Amino acid sequence: MRAFLRRRLVDPVTALLRQGLAPETVALSLALGATLGLFPVLGATTVLCVAVGAGLRLSHPALQVANYAVSPLQLPLVLVFVRIGERFTGTAPMPFSVERLLAFFREDPLAFVQRFGGTGLHGILGWLAVAPLVGGALYLGLVPVLRFAVRPMAPGTAA
Repeated sequence: MRAFLRRRLVDPVTALLRQGLAPETVALSLALGATLGLFPVLGATTVLCVAVGAGLRLSHPALQVANYAVSPLQLPLVLVFVRIGERFTGTAPMPFSVERLLAFFREDPLAFVQRFGGTGLHGILGWLAVAPLVGGALYLGLVPVLRFAVRPMAPGTAA
């Protein structure tokens, strides 16, 4: 597991820092990539990362590394975001069974969207409430770590 994390997360981030990207830029890219990676609409996160990266001129590799790093959390957090959104809107909690939802989606995707579209909007609302906190905390936590990591790479320092 350690080798996997090093190869898929640490090495790509180190490469970006060695290319001269500022630690703050890499931190922002990673924080936004992870935050967008938790967006509760399956299949939308890569497109969101590309759009945000292009719009803010951030590092696409860092955005996608973070997006893929948090992907195991996306599905379990969908229900959390839906519940938060339901609380904001005062809506009664929707019964939630992943197996039944998947079966219903396979049977009739259009009926699925009609029936559960509001639930999806609750999930997006919940994510919107949490995203600034997650992104901000990640950014504030990553900046000092990446600044520290880049120090040994600076010219004139021993490697």
